[in-house]
Amino acid sequence: MINIKFPDGSVKEFNEGVSIEEIASSISSGLKKQSVAGYVNDELFDLNRPILEDASVTIITKKDQAAFDVLNHSAAHLMAQAVKRLYPNAKFGVGPNIREGFYYDIDAGEQIREEDLAKIEKMMKRISQEQTMITRTELPKDEALEFFKDDKYKIELISDLPEGEVISLYNQGEFTDLCRGGHIGSTKNIRFFKLLSLAGAYWRGDSNREQLQRIYGTAWFNEEDLKKHLVVLAERKERDHRKLGRELKIFELSNDAGQGLAMWLPNGYTVRKVLEDYVYKLEKKAGYQHVSTPMLGTKRLYEISGHWSHYRENMFPLMERDGEEWVLRPMSCPHHMLIYKSDLRSYRDLPIRYAEIVTQHRYEASGALSGLERVRAMTLTDAHLFVRQDQIKKEVLDAYNLILQAIADLDLEIEYVELALRDKNKDKFHDNDELWDLAEEILIELLAENNIEHTVMKGEAAFYGPKIDIQVRTAMGHVITMSTVQLDFLLPDRFDLNYIGSDGEKHRPVVIHRGLISTWERLMSILLEQFKGAFPTWLAPIQIKLIPVSLNVHKEYAEKLNDLFIDHDLRSELDLREEKLGYKIRDAQTLKIPYQLVVGDNEIDSNQVTYRKFGSKEQVTVTVEEFIDLVKKEIFNKGK
Repeated sequence: MINIKFPDGSVKEFNEGVSIEEIASSISSGLKKQSVAGYVNDELFDLNRPILEDASVTIITKKDQAAFDVLNHSAAHLMAQAVKRLYPNAKFGVGPNIREGFYYDIDAGEQIREEDLAKIEKMMKRISQEQTMITRTELPKDEALEFFKDDKYKIELISDLPEGEVISLYNQGEFTDLCRGGHIGSTKNIRFFKLLSLAGAYWRGDSNREQLQRIYGTAWFNEEDLKKHLVVLAERKERDHRKLGRELKIFELSNDAGQGLAMWLPNGYTVRKVLEDYVYKLEKKAGYQHVSTPMLGTKRLYEISGHWSHYRENMFPLMERDGEEWVLRPMSCPHHMLIYKSDLRSYRDLPIRYAEIVTQHRYEASGALSGLERVRAMTLTDAHLFVRQDQIKKEVLDAYNLILQAIADLDLEIEYVELALRDKNKDKFHDNDELWDLAEEILIELLAENNIEHTVMKGEAAFYGPKIDIQVRTAMGHVITMSTVQLDFLLPDRFDLNYIGSDGEKHRPVVIHRGLISTWERLMSILLEQFKGAFPTWLAPIQIKLIPVSLNVHKEYAEKLNDLFIDHDLRSELDLREEKLGYKIRDAQTLKIPYQLVVGDNEIDSNQVTYRKFGSKEQVTVTVEEFIDLVKKEIFNKGK
């Protein structure tokens, strides 16, 4: 017999080899029906995996997020089994659960097409109905290598495992897969699923390796939840920034220009310029000074900063000319260190806050590129604050509050706040325990003193210091880092930065790195999806579209209005195309222009305008002055 301890502290005896399913059944038939897997001494166990020793057990039920993960992990295996039946030569890479479903990377031996997903799904349903048990076996490394000798992908994965590590396999019918677990017990428990899409994926994310086919899917515990999720996905498809970017003429991506290198079209550049002006004004009011630095830096510069040793795999290759080595700038902080160092500084000068709208270059694997969300050249408002130690908390908090203001003005919502700390990996972080302890202690105290709820993420700090990351969830369901405040005692030391203190002696400043609202590229992807392309008036590339009923009769008055609106700093545009009026009106609606003005006899006779707001069918007639005041007030209040 073995003793099983439950979360409430109670202990019960069971036969050795009892499973989570059997434990749940002993408590109630209802719990058995809801059980999916469990934690045994904090290790994830399958529903039917034997427990062989005394243990603390927590049963995972369908209401838990972990249950969704287990279901989708098992659904990935179900899909792989179906693929193997349909494509006997198929080999498999990795097949994890993800936040809203699962995927599996597959080398099927032939091309799988979108239309083939339906037959794979049909086979999955057949296997589900076979009610095959999913069972775990463990093998030593040499036997696991022998078992998968015909699958080069599994051979590579197994070969990379350290000696002595437990290698587990999962069997369901004729199909066996390499996997850590856990699983849902039987294929009968995987009933409600949908295969969603196909994509290419380089083996292990390396563009120099084989390209596999990645099949995405999702699985749920009931048909109603599956249907709801599919409705959400359909809505997201309409919000996809890549689709909206083409339709609204915001940006262009071309392989001829280079993968991951976005080109801003006139409408997109206008929105970007509005955002730049907004940020410039916001920073000016907060006491920032704006600078400009080169797009190149020497290798030596990044060796001094430490980025070369910690970050060079993310940089583009070196360029050599006249005995010097250069690299495309991956970040601007080393340049800002040099600007600080360009003059003598007193304790009275601090804090000094430098900000720059800066283009940076990072090498991303081509398989990781995704529209504007993940690119290789990105522009952002980057800032570095040089402060005394007694100023750290106030400046970090002020930077944090500035971020909150920008996020609120953009009508976005924070998903959660992260405090990223180091772990003991000496290769990943600079090695100075005293400075790390001081920096982490300051941020921990600041968050506590200001009652800022946060999640601690060990090992996610920058190599030079801890940071506060603000995460937002996009309309597409992605959680991304929107903003960051990072504390840095290292770079001032590496660049020998000083200020003269009140004691007349030299002292080191501390640097605060601050990213306000991500990059313009990523921010544009977020905003396109957030507003479904219907930008609020203050951001809209075209705020007013003037459409004369007749070019012969009404053009002159429309031109007069257009000039007046532009004089009032409104982004107005005339539609003077030789097209039918209905076509022009529909086109303005398609482009989601906030205000559409049709100019006819009535407007000329009364010296008024008639407008229709995007999303409304109501037509409103007001004086020209009233209309200008209306739009300017909406812009000033940012639609709120």
